[in-house]
Amino acid sequence: MRQAKPEPDADTGMAGQARRDLATAGLPYAGIRIVDFTRLLPGGWCTQMLADCGAHVIKVETPQGGDYSRFNPPDFKHTGVYYNSVNRNKLSLALDLRHSASRPVLRRLLETADVIVEAYRTGVPAQLGMDHETARTLNPRLIYCSITGFGQDGPLADQAGHDLNIQGMTGLMTVGVRPGELPRPPSFQAADYAGAAMACMGIMAALASRARTGSGCYLDISMFDSLFNMCNIVTTSAMSRLGGGTGEPAMQSWGGNPRYAVYAARDGLPVSVSLLERKFWRLFCEAIGRLELVNEDEESRDRHTDHGDRAAVYRAAIAEYCAAHTREDLVRRMHARGIPVFPVYTPEEALAAPLVRERGMLETMAHPLEGSIPQIGNPLTRAGLARTDQRPAPALAADTDEVLAELGFTAAQCRELYERGAVGHETTGPDRAT
Repeated sequence: MRQAKPEPDADTGMAGQARRDLATAGLPYAGIRIVDFTRLLPGGWCTQMLADCGAHVIKVETPQGGDYSRFNPPDFKHTGVYYNSVNRNKLSLALDLRHSASRPVLRRLLETADVIVEAYRTGVPAQLGMDHETARTLNPRLIYCSITGFGQDGPLADQAGHDLNIQGMTGLMTVGVRPGELPRPPSFQAADYAGAAMACMGIMAALASRARTGSGCYLDISMFDSLFNMCNIVTTSAMSRLGGGTGEPAMQSWGGNPRYAVYAARDGLPVSVSLLERKFWRLFCEAIGRLELVNEDEESRDRHTDHGDRAAVYRAAIAEYCAAHTREDLVRRMHARGIPVFPVYTPEEALAAPLVRERGMLETMAHPLEGSIPQIGNPLTRAGLARTDQRPAPALAADTDEVLAELGFTAAQCRELYERGAVGHETTGPDRAT
């Protein structure tokens, strides 16, 4: 059910700007306006990070349901955890970019933005009249960031980019997989977050460059390029062979090294054992009374190998010791000697861990519909570079009036935009597609 819209006026935008200025004063990107046309994760996480650091982020959504991530399960009580986790500190403007009446609003967004972030398929921004060439003509200082799966050119530029497909193409998923076995789908959205992080770094670098030159730039961020750039360890053997080497011994960071693996404690709970360096292996052997396992001829280059003929003995000794103690007791014993053996947590255990609490990495936020909801913290907050007074992710169209007033539209113009269906009304309950 829709509520009647109050008459928008210029004071709405001015008051909102004053509140934001107060909340973000002193943060590195205070005063920077970012218009976010993206949905789902890469663009959302990127612009949330910048919003945390003080940027004024306007999230442009279609009035017909908005960002798809609103509907990704699970929910808190009413709204999606996913959506709330990548959209805090933003304003929501519901704007139908395919409606001709929306063009004046789009033009003002392009003219006044410091940064545009979009994640459309290649060619779509031009169809909407918001491609980089058009935007640059209106605003030469604009930093325009496009996030796609495979980039704006190349043989896969017209293909949709999903995390699973991209991870598979980087070579990442096959590392550590035994011959004849299929790689398992990954448990972390590495391509999405790599694209998000690279977009964030690119925007930060572009803002620094613009401060010196006065000119904007275009960022063609490919999720594949971004993740592949981070696969320098994954591709070590292949790179060796490409450069004329043998690729052997292969780096063993994915289960082939018995001293860098996961073992079960007596209570069946898993622990991660990281005894790569010779000093830690000696400390461990001393702790378990097995100094005969120390190889005095071991070199630094051996740390990431499979340890050859010694592997079976090493693995058996570690497994036997771990199986003799509960996880809590095992970790306590190892940490007392400075030996890197740590618990492997479930997500619930991670959220409850003292480390997360004491480092401030789990926060609570007041939500108008949900009450108090948890949020993963921003590591930059400790340095004073990110907000401490977080705003929850906005309801669809929650800030349409404020943004229109901020852009200079009069009450009469706003009323016409609503009547013509170019902008959307705020929903009054849980955001759900209709």
